[in-house]
Amino acid sequence: MTAPTSSVAVVGVGTSPLIAELAASGYSTLTAVDISSSALDQLRTKLGLDASKVRFVRGDVRTVSLPSTVDLWHDRATFHFLTSPDDQALYATTAAAAVRPGGHLVMVQFAADGPKSCSGLAVERHSAASLSMVFMESFDFIESFEQDHVTPSGSLQRFVHALFVRRPVSQ
Repeated sequence: MTAPTSSVAVVGVGTSPLIAELAASGYSTLTAVDISSSALDQLRTKLGLDASKVRFVRGDVRTVSLPSTVDLWHDRATFHFLTSPDDQALYATTAAAAVRPGGHLVMVQFAADGPKSCSGLAVERHSAASLSMVFMESFDFIESFEQDHVTPSGSLQRFVHALFVRRPVSQ
């Protein structure tokens, strides 16, 4: 799906090791998006020399504007914090503007039988069908699977992983 020449945006990145793994694998067009300047600063420090491969964008995923379109938008556990349909629609519009036609959207969110809250905040649990409904205006569903994640405290959290492709922009 992607090659090291692909551009990748990781939204709600925090201090996730994913950016470091992509940089170490040869990716050099990476965008790290987070609402927290502190998280982005910590990530920049953690990356060391590989930070030069990353554009750090502080912004709200509902309205952020990336400097250019990307081949892949990756969201692990950010979207499920958007519990209102209006916020979800804003996010979908932002993702559609950021992903080039033919590019991909990867969503990894709490599954329908996953946790009802996280870090003391309410979450919206999803299925492949509910994610498809949110993104159907601009993206076609490709496939999904569910998987358990074991937290550091040993509890299980069920996640749905869904892959979408960006349709061509209507003329």
